[in-house]
Amino acid sequence: MSRINTLHTLAACLAVSLPALADEPRDPVLALPSTAITDTRDSAAIDLATPTQAGSRLGLSALETPASTTSISAEQIQQRSNLTVQDAVTRSPGITFIGTPGDGGTGLSARGFTGHGSVMTLFDGARLYTGAGTQTFPVDPWLVERIDVLRGPASVLYGEGATGAVVNVIPKKPFAGEVRNHLRLGYGSWDRQQLGLDSGGSLSERLSYRLTVNQQQDNGYVDRGDSRNLAMSAALRFDASDDLSFTLAHERGDAEPMNYFGTPLIDGHYRDSVRDKNYNVGNAKLRYHDEWTRLNTDWTLTDSISASNQLYYIKARRHWRNAENYNWDADRGQLLRNGFLQIKHDQEQIGDRQSFTFDHALFGLNSKTVVGAEYNKIRFKLTNNSPYNDIGGDYIDPWQPAPGEFDSASALRPRTFSSTHTLAVFAENRTQLTDRLSLVTGVRRDQNHIDRDNLLDGTRSDRSINGGNWRAGLVFALSEDLSLYGQYSTSEDGVSNLISLSPTQMDYDLTESKQTELGLKQRFWDGQGEWTLAAYHIVKKKLLVDDPITHEKQQAGQQRSDGLEASVELALANQWQVSANASLVRARYDDFDERVGGVATDRSGKRPDNVPRRSANLWLSKGFGQTLDAGVGLRYVDARFADTANSQKIPGYTVVDADLGWQVLPDVRLGLQVYNLLNRDYVVAAYSGEQWLLGAPRSYLATVDYRF
Repeated sequence: MSRINTLHTLAACLAVSLPALADEPRDPVLALPSTAITDTRDSAAIDLATPTQAGSRLGLSALETPASTTSISAEQIQQRSNLTVQDAVTRSPGITFIGTPGDGGTGLSARGFTGHGSVMTLFDGARLYTGAGTQTFPVDPWLVERIDVLRGPASVLYGEGATGAVVNVIPKKPFAGEVRNHLRLGYGSWDRQQLGLDSGGSLSERLSYRLTVNQQQDNGYVDRGDSRNLAMSAALRFDASDDLSFTLAHERGDAEPMNYFGTPLIDGHYRDSVRDKNYNVGNAKLRYHDEWTRLNTDWTLTDSISASNQLYYIKARRHWRNAENYNWDADRGQLLRNGFLQIKHDQEQIGDRQSFTFDHALFGLNSKTVVGAEYNKIRFKLTNNSPYNDIGGDYIDPWQPAPGEFDSASALRPRTFSSTHTLAVFAENRTQLTDRLSLVTGVRRDQNHIDRDNLLDGTRSDRSINGGNWRAGLVFALSEDLSLYGQYSTSEDGVSNLISLSPTQMDYDLTESKQTELGLKQRFWDGQGEWTLAAYHIVKKKLLVDDPITHEKQQAGQQRSDGLEASVELALANQWQVSANASLVRARYDDFDERVGGVATDRSGKRPDNVPRRSANLWLSKGFGQTLDAGVGLRYVDARFADTANSQKIPGYTVVDADLGWQVLPDVRLGLQVYNLLNRDYVVAAYSGEQWLLGAPRSYLATVDYRF
């Protein structure tokens, strides 16, 4: 049976320069390049004038939103050789990948802030609360219709845990019209296989559906690197009337990623000779199971009032059993393999979000308001073999590592069970102050209560942690297609993930962040070009620092981040298309003490780990008539640090991907994607200061797409 995720049929390579402002269209020969349809229905292009939910529930376009937003369509995901949701997101400005097996391989860095505690991921607008730093859904971009990214603090929209950015993954949904089907078969490097199906359309006058399935598997680019993945989505939409509709949807992901915890450094240096070695044990386990069921109701009550409700149930099961640490012993000339960890997560979440939208007048001015409330109950059970006592460790040959078996002196036992209740009320408003000037405001109040049971000694801890955030932004339309904006917003993060706080962590308040942002956005050349530019300043307070006398933790630390982000999209003559963006960030600790060997060590002035100063993306595509298209893309990430002392540096990288598509018949398309075209060794993340997670070497995927 085959498996593997979406392919990308067009291509492009990126350029990082901004065009001069141009209000007048250029040469009339400029035209959008001809591209093949890569979905089962024609998908409208997304540009700065397209209404999205990226930065607001008010249905504003990017030009109307006083924030940095990006919307990525399914077509762009396929065109740009994106194998995962994270691949797609990190082709937008200022977002970089930092995922490891410990966080489900989904961690991101944005505007100087890292991980699931500061960069939030939503699915269809709903938040899956992260437990113990891990999130494992959504698993496959084949299920995705669009991804909306909001950079900068977003707690006013989604609650704590959103200082760096919010990523909203919107699944493919039912559509009215003739039933259309898309079948994909793929084969590639390392016996990589894919079988994908996407089907949708009308079943009757009022009933429509969407069904997507994608199976993937391969043998991996390191020894014993097998992986398997199954992603499914099914949705039914019933239009009870012209004003009332219901959508029932269910998604499921079963993932067994490659059991690879990094390549060890030998004497502090990377060695090509150990590039393809796997140092994990032979009976290692890494598996994630996620399910997401929801009922959406959309109701237009009057011409000026509408309502929306989403009721959802989420379940996640995760299992790790691995030897995770491989440390070089120079005296023995061997690696000490230890860190025998076995962990299980059992998580359930039920929630409901209700909102009302009003078009009205405010002091005689045109105004639009959204008000709503959201409730979640999350149960999280943690089972592990803490305190992770290995049986002496295991010395192995770096060049011929014996697989061995998992061997721990600590029993696998249920440790904690937490029940978290969250209740939030929120409101947003946009008021047109003049023909050119609008004011966008928002406010949110959160109440969180956590009950935590220690399943070993029977003790219980509980805490209520409340928060509130707001933002205000002005948008000035210099012209119909050029807007200048400024905004001030606040945000909050927990000192760790809310639903898995320890009793000690429950005593702390939420951290507090404030952002000031200014930006420009413009469409030009009759919509065939657009560019954006944003500058921001963020200060995050109440970081945990060590008291110099008692050496106990207290909330007094501070981090700041200043940056610039720019992007440009161009559709040129002769079917050329360019997409480019670049980001520059200066992130540093103003006040941060860390205990090292029992001693408080000042980290002020240091850069947070996993944060690059610069990143950029370039994608260039070329169409050749109606049947052939090709492209090449570049991704650049600057050097980062693996620790807060900034003593362990991770090298930067530049990776080039390429894509070729041939429309053989009206319904049949052949595709070829080549990843890491120049076959560079590069580090996507540091699992520790002595282990680097390397990206895949050069590989290919050949696909056949049949639409009927």
